[in-house]
Amino acid sequence: MRLGIDLNIKQVQKLVMTPELIQTIKILQFNIQELQSFVEEQILINPLLEIQDFKNKDQENIIEDEKEALENPTYLEDKKQDEYEQGDIDWKEYIKENYDDISYRQREYPQETKEISFDHYTSNEISLSEHLLFQLQFCEEDDNLLKKIGRYIIESLDSNGYMTLTIDDIARNFCISSSKVAHVLDVIQTFDPPGIAARNLQECLLIQLRQAKIQDLKLEEIICNHLSDIAENRLSYISKALNISMEEVNNYIDIIKKFEPKPGRQFSRGDIRYIIPDVILQKVDNEYVIIINEAASPRLSINQQYRKMLMEEEKESQISKYLTDKLNSALWLIKSIEQRKQTIYNVVKTIINHQYDFFEKGKRHLVPMTLKQVSEEIGIHESTVSRAINGKYLQCPSGIYELKYFFSSGVSNIQGSGIASVGVKEIIKELINNEDEYKPLSNQYIMEILNKKGMKISRRTVTKYREEIEIPASFKRKRN
Repeated sequence: MRLGIDLNIKQVQKLVMTPELIQTIKILQFNIQELQSFVEEQILINPLLEIQDFKNKDQENIIEDEKEALENPTYLEDKKQDEYEQGDIDWKEYIKENYDDISYRQREYPQETKEISFDHYTSNEISLSEHLLFQLQFCEEDDNLLKKIGRYIIESLDSNGYMTLTIDDIARNFCISSSKVAHVLDVIQTFDPPGIAARNLQECLLIQLRQAKIQDLKLEEIICNHLSDIAENRLSYISKALNISMEEVNNYIDIIKKFEPKPGRQFSRGDIRYIIPDVILQKVDNEYVIIINEAASPRLSINQQYRKMLMEEEKESQISKYLTDKLNSALWLIKSIEQRKQTIYNVVKTIINHQYDFFEKGKRHLVPMTLKQVSEEIGIHESTVSRAINGKYLQCPSGIYELKYFFSSGVSNIQGSGIASVGVKEIIKELINNEDEYKPLSNQYIMEILNKKGMKISRRTVTKYREEIEIPASFKRKRN
């Protein structure tokens, strides 16, 4: 066997992800909040970047430029050329890169309205614990220990207002008898909202029953032993077990349905999520106008002081090389942000073309649409479309929707087009809302109605859509 080392030349085609390309992909995928955070980090790293300050601009000159540009399309280019001849630096020539104008200098628009943060609209709402502690300080108990126990119980409640600890656990923690803890718990259970500090659903409903001053042993029996039968709509079993008529059973159930099963949720604020739309859709003269939300997007420019420094430095100096490197990085970031805006604009424009009936007539007219359809129409890859719609929102006259909302499967109709699953669910929901509660619609009957309307759908699909919108089966909806 002979071993040797040879040199061979081989041509291989492969994709190389440069740092600039990776940054462009990341920027496209960012939502507005993530993009703003990313830009703030880049401003700290790159001294040449700065946020455009429209307050220092001459607004009248900007408006005049816009008017002149409408009459003369070459006005802005001619003005740029005049500024260059007067001594302004040609950045495209300086860094030897073939950047478009939009990549190194963003167009400036007058800022007519002051930007207002969502924090201006938030209020400090009273929490469940604060509401209960306020009532605790006015109770008749003078013993400080008992009030400490009451505070301990209140602060241990979950977001729905239920007890998370047992009486024995609390008694051992304070080294007192369980009867004292039970006494404090009884006091707290008289507080508002009714049903608070219950240990289970049955106790929660019984507390509300007492506070409503309803004394009925049959109703208490139903709450204690037949809640599962109510959930499964086994009303005839309840009627036989309690020896009462079906009408009485229905009346008892109507009373129970008026009670709140989660008394603490009215105080549960949870995580507040603010949605800032990337795109605003307005209807002007029977046409939809797409507006990229410039107020929420970062507006970057090159720092004038460093511009001047770069012009005055020799090209071979270390300062010049450092500034040139930072300038290229800044220009690429600005170009990536502008490219992100253009991609989102193209995707939204395609969505409007496909979903025009949705914006005109509502959810029932949403049609099936795929990433492939959009990618083929605007000439980009499906993965790019996926990144462009990820976490992005559209504000239109009918509300705010995530761009992913418009991409869904559906069922075909007799016209050969189709209707999205969202539209089918809306129709099913409307049919069930208008049904006779004594004769609820079965999945088979709903399927037949939809087929008569021209929608090709199976009973299994009807069942799937009904379960997704959390509507129980017909036998559970039936009122006996």
